[in-house]
Amino acid sequence: MKITQGKAKNMMTTIKIEVTESDYSEKVTDILKRYRKDAVVPGFRKGKTPMSIIEKQYKTSVVVDEVNKLLQDSLYKHITENKVKVLGSPMPLSDNEIDWKNNSDFIFEYEVGLAPEFDVKISKKDKLDFYKIEADKKLVDNYCNDIAKRYGKMSNPSKSIAGDLVYCLIQQLDSNGNIDSSGISNEATVSIDTIKEKKYQKMFIGVEPDVKFNLNVKKVFSNKSDLSAMLKISQGELENLSNDLFEFTIIRINRLAPAVFDNELFNKVYPDGKIKNLKEFKNKIKEEAEKSFEVESDRMLKNDVVLYLVDKIKFDLPDEFLMKWLVKSSEKPLTIDQVKQDYPQYSKSLKWQLIENKILEEHKVKVDNDDLINFTKEIVKKQMQQYGQAVSDDKQIADIAENILKNEDERKRISNQLFDEKTLVIYKELFKLNQKSISYDDFVKLATEK
Repeated sequence: MKITQGKAKNMMTTIKIEVTESDYSEKVTDILKRYRKDAVVPGFRKGKTPMSIIEKQYKTSVVVDEVNKLLQDSLYKHITENKVKVLGSPMPLSDNEIDWKNNSDFIFEYEVGLAPEFDVKISKKDKLDFYKIEADKKLVDNYCNDIAKRYGKMSNPSKSIAGDLVYCLIQQLDSNGNIDSSGISNEATVSIDTIKEKKYQKMFIGVEPDVKFNLNVKKVFSNKSDLSAMLKISQGELENLSNDLFEFTIIRINRLAPAVFDNELFNKVYPDGKIKNLKEFKNKIKEEAEKSFEVESDRMLKNDVVLYLVDKIKFDLPDEFLMKWLVKSSEKPLTIDQVKQDYPQYSKSLKWQLIENKILEEHKVKVDNDDLINFTKEIVKKQMQQYGQAVSDDKQIADIAENILKNEDERKRISNQLFDEKTLVIYKELFKLNQKSISYDDFVKLATEK
């Protein structure tokens, strides 16, 4: 067998493989002998069928299989041994049919897309903004109020006021204004504060159990997802209601009295007993909020790094080859015009992948099994703390982590997360970061604009 590689041109090369009968004949003969041994052919005892009959029936298909195996092994051995950096997969240059039956020597040619050579140089001359999200007074107060509601007490007053939850029987009416016996009937809770228009809000304020009134649900409840959940129907069914008019019968008033900001609440939220007053409580909430915002800051930094380096580091790709390869390798039928339409975004994504792999390689960033287990253990601990669960001993945490990692999708997700964390450390070290303080609302606005 002879393998020759052509000269590189336009980020592409060719690999020619010449296969002669001697390269595969011995293997084919062995397989045919095994076939003969097990063959049951009328007129012949098992294992005594003439080889000519076996060859006539099986040889061509065996040759095809063995030559293809030989091709794949040889092709990728050549690529590995010669350190040919490829993109995509080698593609046959010709789609012409091969005469497997009448030929014994074959020539195969492949087109290969070549990965670019480039350097990634990052210094303190490379500057990026890094945003420290601050929790302002409004946000902290909102967080505190949410906590007070979460630890509050529910009561059932005789008459509703603004902010109450009203539990109702909701029944669809027919065209005559009567209860439709075949229509929608469901019990659900209406949060008065979620009704946008004041005139409709007022209909639920000052009501008592057993009070009835009719409403056009599509006018009152603008959120289609909430309304379909309230009526227990799909959004498609919601669009095709026979009548939008429903009778609401008040069953019960639910009122949440927020918890008082006192030592009892502070100790429930923070059982260590270190929080003694409202000021300390708010400071703790602010600290935790800003800590949680670091994830968002890091995510924006990562996005900015991607955009910056893809723009800064210039190199070509074998565009012509890649577009043909995308057409050929796609699971669904694609035309070259369809690929060309999406190719700019694909090429940017591929460029970043190549740049990031270079960074990982240069800085020897690796994630082994111990790294994954330890990282997953920390995730488990944080989740347990978040939900107020007592943190188990290390062995129990490790067992939970190992069970999580048995799921391949979870393992891949967590591995990617850990890679992101490790690379972020590198980016923060290499780039000159201009730290800027920003409110959460302004950060969200900035993120949507990018």
